[in-house]
Amino acid sequence: MTPSRPYLIRALNEWILDNGMTPYLVVDAGIAGVEVPREFVTDGQIVLNICPTAVVGLTIDNEAVMFSARFGGVPMQIYVPFIAIMAIYAKENGQGMVFGSEPGVPDPEGPADVKKEKSTKPSLKVVK
Repeated sequence: MTPSRPYLIRALNEWILDNGMTPYLVVDAGIAGVEVPREFVTDGQIVLNICPTAVVGLTIDNEAVMFSARFGGVPMQIYVPFIAIMAIYAKENGQGMVFGSEPGVPDPEGPADVKKEKSTKPSLKVVK
């Protein structure tokens, strides 16, 4: 089956907007193909406001989220492949969804993989 993430993001974006709230995306800026303003990336992530009043030409297709927006007054084209989207939520109340790995979609390489390796190592502690 095709990945469900694009369908979920479209549905959650619509749900958030229908409730009069502001949809935000949390993006892993370290994933290949992500085009975002690097000066606004913090700890490898960027939070993007995708409200219709904040962006121009929002497209959410089965490959990526794309739009134009101004960052610090400078217009920029944004391109975010779905594998890089970590969450979508409403700014006002935090309701939304955090995405984990999905069958059929390769896990992104990076810090998450390092944590997995560390957590699989056994450790013993002497308790008296």
